[in-house]
Amino acid sequence: MDRELRTETSSREELVETLQKEMKRIRDKLAEMKVQIDQTQLVVDREQVRNTDIATELRRVQDNIDTTPRQDIRSIYDEAIEARFRLTTMRGQLEKFQSSRELLEQEAKLLSQVYSRIQGGVETLPSETGGLNPMPAQSMSIVRIVQAQEEERQRLARQMHDGPAQSLTNFILQTEICQRWFDRNPARAAEELGSLKDMASVTFQKVRDFIFDLRPMMLDDLGVIPTTRRYVDAFREKNDIDVKLDILGEERRLESHREVMIFRAIQELMVNARDYANATEIMIRLDLSGNRVKITVEDNGRGFDAEAVLMGDENYHDPRAQSLVTLKQRFELVGGSVAIFSGEEEGTNVRMELPTKD
Repeated sequence: MDRELRTETSSREELVETLQKEMKRIRDKLAEMKVQIDQTQLVVDREQVRNTDIATELRRVQDNIDTTPRQDIRSIYDEAIEARFRLTTMRGQLEKFQSSRELLEQEAKLLSQVYSRIQGGVETLPSETGGLNPMPAQSMSIVRIVQAQEEERQRLARQMHDGPAQSLTNFILQTEICQRWFDRNPARAAEELGSLKDMASVTFQKVRDFIFDLRPMMLDDLGVIPTTRRYVDAFREKNDIDVKLDILGEERRLESHREVMIFRAIQELMVNARDYANATEIMIRLDLSGNRVKITVEDNGRGFDAEAVLMGDENYHDPRAQSLVTLKQRFELVGGSVAIFSGEEEGTNVRMELPTKD
């Protein structure tokens, strides 16, 4: 009995020590992030002034369009485009830093609320002044899940900025150029409009892909099987990866949240295989024949130490580790299970099960 008590006390102390280290890491990162934000804000302000000055110069050129040399006109427009692009880029960088700071602040807040009681014991975390603050009991699983959700939102925000948002900025600049050409050179204006139309078509497809990644509407309308088929087809078309999808059992609808979990799990594992494993083949098997849905995603890419990942070995680092641990926790929260098999040179095999009903 005394041994069990000592073990429990030791475990609580280790947890507190781990949380103290994590809180210090976050505080240091927040301090670093503040410096980056302040520096980037200065650059944004400077670029804003530069854009204002160039806009004034553009108006002067427009008022004297007939007497201004063509080379000067081209130079000022090129400078305006470069300045607008730089301002947009730096604003995006600032938004990225601010989003990262908000994520860290939320993580710090969650960690500061993780444990106040473990089997009747009051646990504490370090405050900003180095003291210890009491914390209400929370699950570390919830912390990781919320963190994973925030990371996904951040990734989508970055995708939106680098893709559609940047393209829309280019549309505005291209439209302004077309307006200038209409009176002076209609043929050149028509050429610019054709280029603008091509850009719009490409951006429209990017927006459709973005919306599908964010939340496929057909997932609600048609279910997880048709949505997975479409995603696999699009993934195969865009990437040089041979993806095979095998559906077993009778196709049927499940509760909405279960279909979302299944689709997101498959999507996440396919992206991991592409981005981190450099896989050339992915095999997906989805079995709906029983009262538990069975999903297998296997790739032939670079593997990892699955045991170290699942045990939370701090000395082992792999970019897939956190997402796989969070995936396992999500399934277990609803009565499912996840088994991960992988080796450094063996590829990765992830087997998941999810009950079809509570």
